[in-house]
Amino acid sequence: MTEKLCGIFAPITTPFNKDGSVNYEHLGANVQRYAKTDLKGFLILGSNGENKSLRQNEKEQVVKTIIAAKAPGQVTMVGSIFESTTETVEFAKMAEQAGADFITLLPPSYFKSQMKDSVLLKYFTDTASSVKTPCLLYKAPQFSGGVDLSLNLIKDCAGHPGIAGIKDSSSSGIEKILLSVPEGFAVLSGSANTFFTAMLSGATGGVISMADYMPEKITELYTLIRSGKLKEAADLNNRIVKCNINVSGSWGVAGVKCAMDICGYHGGAPRLPLLPVPDEGVNALKRSLAI
Repeated sequence: MTEKLCGIFAPITTPFNKDGSVNYEHLGANVQRYAKTDLKGFLILGSNGENKSLRQNEKEQVVKTIIAAKAPGQVTMVGSIFESTTETVEFAKMAEQAGADFITLLPPSYFKSQMKDSVLLKYFTDTASSVKTPCLLYKAPQFSGGVDLSLNLIKDCAGHPGIAGIKDSSSSGIEKILLSVPEGFAVLSGSANTFFTAMLSGATGGVISMADYMPEKITELYTLIRSGKLKEAADLNNRIVKCNINVSGSWGVAGVKCAMDICGYHGGAPRLPLLPVPDEGVNALKRSLAI
């Protein structure tokens, strides 16, 4: 199980047509190109996939499109991100039937004040007990209304046989998670900013937005770290972090999609109300990608 979570995963973006509809042809073409790289797999319907901006039927078709287009050995994580346990379980079962390898779970946030550890523990374990596919926690308070996952909650979830690991996209603290969880519980960095130090501390890999537009660079960094070539890795990491700050750090999903366009992928504009990167920003991004 842990071996399946070793490597670099691309948090797949969702391309749209000019009228705002999903362009599944471009989505499949992106994945077919990724299939020829060293990417271990994909996070489907995460924040870069604009999960919350998609209709239910669109989400289902996105999952099926990506699973059909990936390389046979590539691993898929599907975000089942809803406010109720019922909806989360229903979508997780759909993803399971579609062939997902893992289900990724973000905590509910609408009733933020009620999201205590006991509530979240039941939410995560109830979902994990309802499917055969292993689940991953998704720690990203910036995308869950400020609802965070405490170390005690993570440790309790790690004891459930259906919860295999965690993706940590928060700005700091991944080292504490690595020290707290049992062996065999996978910890993945969710940001290029923390990826290098996380790997040195025992992370199994990362779900990194740079993999959407420069998969070769981020997989090269992973290989250098795993090979013990830390001086070369540190140098490359410095350039990657600077690039990441200027792309997703400055522009979010719109920046990642713009960088994809620059690098020859199908990025396009995000779905409204998000706006694309303006012309002056595009020129700055082109300079940032020269790493």
